[in-house]
Amino acid sequence: MFMFGEAQHERAQACEQAAMPRHREPERGFLEATGRGELMAYFPYDRGSDLRVVAIGGGTGMATLLRGLKKCTENITAVVTVSDDGGGSGTLRYDLGMLPPGDIRNCILALANTEPTMEKLLNYRFPEGIMAGQSFGNLFLAALTGLSGSFDEAVRQLSDVLAVTGRVLPVTEENVFLVAEFENGRKVLGESKIFAFKKQQKCAILRVSLTPDCPAAHPDVLRAIDDADLIVLGPGSLYTSVIPNLLVRGVAQAVAASRALKVYVCNIMTQEGETEGYSAFDHVKALLAHAPPECIDVCITCDSDIPQELLERYAAESAAATRVDEGLFKAAGIKLVRRSLARFEDGKVRHNPLGISLALFETLRQTRPRRGHFDDIDAIVVQWLKEALSEERT
Repeated sequence: MFMFGEAQHERAQACEQAAMPRHREPERGFLEATGRGELMAYFPYDRGSDLRVVAIGGGTGMATLLRGLKKCTENITAVVTVSDDGGGSGTLRYDLGMLPPGDIRNCILALANTEPTMEKLLNYRFPEGIMAGQSFGNLFLAALTGLSGSFDEAVRQLSDVLAVTGRVLPVTEENVFLVAEFENGRKVLGESKIFAFKKQQKCAILRVSLTPDCPAAHPDVLRAIDDADLIVLGPGSLYTSVIPNLLVRGVAQAVAASRALKVYVCNIMTQEGETEGYSAFDHVKALLAHAPPECIDVCITCDSDIPQELLERYAAESAAATRVDEGLFKAAGIKLVRRSLARFEDGKVRHNPLGISLALFETLRQTRPRRGHFDDIDAIVVQWLKEALSEERT
């Protein structure tokens, strides 16, 4: 069991006397739930660390990250891209003039503290008829948007209903579309068209942009970035989930100027239609082609052994395990962290939510430890994550 010595207790008591900011009174919180309830007198937090985390991205990679982080801290702001124009989200976008709800819905559900039946309901997709493929959660957000008068308010209300840990914010409230430019000079408008266009052109994506250009950021996004202790980019589709957020006016600049530790979590596998043949450093290079170099301090990559049958399945889709080129990171002055992060489910290679959180908290403590009792709490979180991962793997 992880225990504190006298010095840590004294430091914690001193912080208490200095009017340390409190969260709400704990019920059955992180420390108690992990068998460390005796420390609650010294650390009045009901969910582990008070670390302020901003996660920037979208898609399933973002949701995976959030599922792990919510077990470690309540101070999470998920900043989500809103350039999707395909599938059910695209239909609602064109029909109702609302922002695409799909990625927002996924992130809300990842941070939700609700019954499994409610999660299944909001993820339910109609199998046939004019609603075929549409998600009930998307329709629910559309209805709330109509009732409340704004998408932002609808997101807040759904978050309240589902008792979300932290908050979810669209990166912008403007109606934006993604434009991809390819190495041959050709361009395509619309996120949903990029995959097919890239296959047709048989050349790499050179850059992406938004139209209209430089949309205004959601004001709470910039405030959250300014207040953050840790900023996480990815994992997720590089050109369609992560980079679009950095193209919104002021976001990349705010990330670059932030005093937080800035971490890019690289995808375990390359992605057909976006990053075929990319190494880990190619991912970073593409990010920094759209944002200042100060936006990345650390890159976390996966060094798990991937079963051969899964590698062959991905190879059939022109995807492969992302190569890690250590020398290039060293030359660029970016710290490289390699961890066993993979989880294999339903024939796919995914990030392990707890594994990502452990890598992030360990990297923070090794690279930029917080002062006093804050680092003590982070140490408890690291210890708990190690134990939880060990149990999960046995």
